Amino acid sequence: MSIWLLSPVRTTSLPDDTRRWIERYVAGVNAARRLQPDVHQDLRVLGIDPEEPWTVGDTLAIGRLAGADLTWGRWLSLLPRQEDTGFADFRDRLRAFADDAVPSFGPGEPVPLAELFEYGRTGSNSRQVIREIDRLRSEGHLFDGVPLNDHGGTLRVDRCDHDMPFSLDLGVADHKILAVAMTLVRTGVHTIFVSKDINARVKADALGIPAEDFEAQKVDADWLYTGCATADVPDAMINELFEERQLTVERLEGHLRTRGESTMSPDDLHANQFVVLQSIQDASHSGLARRLGTTDHLIPVTRPRRPIFGVMARNVEQTMALDLLMDDDVKLVTLLGAAGTGKTLLALAAGMHQVFKEERYDKLLAARPIMPLGRDIGFLPGDKDEKLAMWMQPIFDNLSYLLSTRGTHVEQAKSRTPEQHIDRMIDDGTLVLEPLTYIRGRSIPNQFFVVDEAQNLTPHEVKTIVSRAGDGTKVVLTGDINQIDNPYLDASSNGLSYTVERMKGQPMCGHVTLQRSERSQLASLAAEIL
Repeated sequence: MSIWLLSPVRTTSLPDDTRRWIERYVAGVNAARRLQPDVHQDLRVLGIDPEEPWTVGDTLAIGRLAGADLTWGRWLSLLPRQEDTGFADFRDRLRAFADDAVPSFGPGEPVPLAELFEYGRTGSNSRQVIREIDRLRSEGHLFDGVPLNDHGGTLRVDRCDHDMPFSLDLGVADHKILAVAMTLVRTGVHTIFVSKDINARVKADALGIPAEDFEAQKVDADWLYTGCATADVPDAMINELFEERQLTVERLEGHLRTRGESTMSPDDLHANQFVVLQSIQDASHSGLARRLGTTDHLIPVTRPRRPIFGVMARNVEQTMALDLLMDDDVKLVTLLGAAGTGKTLLALAAGMHQVFKEERYDKLLAARPIMPLGRDIGFLPGDKDEKLAMWMQPIFDNLSYLLSTRGTHVEQAKSRTPEQHIDRMIDDGTLVLEPLTYIRGRSIPNQFFVVDEAQNLTPHEVKTIVSRAGDGTKVVLTGDINQIDNPYLDASSNGLSYTVERMKGQPMCGHVTLQRSERSQLASLAAEIL
């Protein structure tokens, strides 16, 4: 298998004002390099003869500086210093292009300056890719192909100088890529066009090019792990579970079934997976059990006798969720469910109970991604806390309920308002509400860490968040994969679904999919029909 990295190169006429500033820029560089001999080596790396004057055409090769890993500051310092609005705009665009857009192209390829105005800023992912490509240059010539892995894969950069048999505009980068794929198909090379761009895949299919989505980090959302199975057993087996306080997994042979009524082997039960034992003699007789870690035993699960910070489980899925949330040995809990199923409320109630009543953890940390629903309203006024209040309002709503007389049912709730309770906890440092923007590099020890709306995170972002957990920290991810606001994710590719599927079976991880909405009859109806 070969991976072709495509570097679109387009020749187009530049506006007169842009060309004028380029010429002035080139003149400044030519004047400065006569005074700075150390610039000559950089020019040689670029493939430009240092003894010849630098032309406007050489400016188009400036993108190769990223591939050569040179310092942009030296070149930007050579820019003319005229105080002109037009030139200042050009200089700012050039700096932005140097920082972010150049890595979109392969090293060693001239980058047309016109791409500067089209692509703008593309982000750190592109820089990471270009660094890896730059490392691979040491393995051989990129245009001939270099080894990519130990499985025979290669990476090859193509010059994109191909024609299209159809009337597709080759000025569009996607069409250049399709032209390369078409050329490979014509020459008999087994070719598959892989892209996350659905429009590009449709065009490829129309051209007769096999096309696929990028599936490496996707899961089957229709058959996502639910964390629960069902067993139709005799009454005696249910009684034995609660009398002996355990039941061997082998006893369920021939009784287990999953969704779709398909049978299931006891060996397929994952660590911390729940089993609903249903009596075959009495439909009203049932029991709930959980496989204890990697042991061969099921342990009985019952509802807490007392409310967890004012909250009692209203259905069997909530009972499962509280069982995992209150177990110190389960360090990662994922809760998935539709709106109103109680995911966030249960997680915060368990966290508040274990931080403020049982004092198992030092603090409760609640976070959620900054992802707006619909069109963003723009910049928010105020300091960090005031800006954050808008994004964290769903967390405040649940905390206010838990700290109200309706939630806690304690005398202390009557002495202060819920808002006063929250402010006091924040001032004490025992309650921390923050976005996930600045999570990288942190270490979070001995905290109850709740991440709400995790379906809007990518698999890489979830990995970054969970890997922040220090000794004694419990991480809870909650979300609804049917309500994703991130335009680049879906039910199969989001970080929450990916984590559920990848972490199942790990002895310190557990998952529950909540089915029934408990918020209100209207919320339940909306989640089901709309």
